[in-house]
Amino acid sequence: MSTFPALWVDMENEETIATVKETELTQLSNEGVLVEVDYSGINYKDALAITGKGKILREFPFIPGIDFSGRVIESNDERWSKDDEVVLTGWGVGERHFGGYSRYARVKPEWLVSKPEGLSSEQAMTVGTAGLTAALCVQDLLDSGLKSGGGSVVVSGASGGVGSFAIALLSAIGFDVAAISSKKSNDYLLGLGATKVLSLEEMSAPPRPLEKQRFIGAVDTVGNLVLARILAEMFYGGTVTCCGLASGAQLPSTVLPFILRGVRLHGIDSVMCPVEKRQQAWDLIAKYIKPELFKSIHAGTISLTELPEVAESIIESKHRGRYVVKL
Repeated sequence: MSTFPALWVDMENEETIATVKETELTQLSNEGVLVEVDYSGINYKDALAITGKGKILREFPFIPGIDFSGRVIESNDERWSKDDEVVLTGWGVGERHFGGYSRYARVKPEWLVSKPEGLSSEQAMTVGTAGLTAALCVQDLLDSGLKSGGGSVVVSGASGGVGSFAIALLSAIGFDVAAISSKKSNDYLLGLGATKVLSLEEMSAPPRPLEKQRFIGAVDTVGNLVLARILAEMFYGGTVTCCGLASGAQLPSTVLPFILRGVRLHGIDSVMCPVEKRQQAWDLIAKYIKPELFKSIHAGTISLTELPEVAESIIESKHRGRYVVKL
């Protein structure tokens, strides 16, 4: 453990540079639980941090990576003992606190959760922040009273990590799922359980304040015109969960879906989400995501050195599913 590899992001001449470097424990925080990291994931936010195409990092040099799975090495907290298998997502790790692109990480004990029973460490990171966010969205739809049989639930950004898990969960629960995607091939989305695929071009067209009612619920990761159209096409009393802004933070809509159709727009946050909700979401995943679905959603296992290239492909929407980073 004298030194270990980590991906450091630095700023040189106003350009973001990501490099794998040998690192020492003294370079990490000196407080908290020490975890030996087995796997991390790569999310859209991670890709923004690595490429510098989003203002995610606030200091340099920095170790990004907003989620990881591994085992406890050292703990002075009664909640965790040596060799406990743990998962971390959110809490500003990988943004304000050194993250999971490192063989070792030291974090606050209250940020950790026990690895779900029945999931391997690699599967837990195939889920990662993306899968957890999807499960939080789906759980919110269920809590709002949404029931299968009344119409379709639409999922935007369907080929990404959140979208993929949302489709798989909703389909497994019994919902009819419409997927929005820019990809030419629909086989992947149909394999996850989508019953129909809507083109991104169609769903990005500026809507009228109210359109024909098509959806009873929604998981939106895109924002902007796509979210505006989803709202305009919701059935009376429908619920839309919003958790992303891949197309921008704007919402060019009106209040008409809310005041004439009783549509509800719920924001979903996975960063500061309470532990109780996290556990509920992980239980939903463990119940409904089967081994064959993990294989479908798992885009590949990569090394730290491959991260910058994969990050670029994620920014350019050239990937589908979830890449896992093996430490």
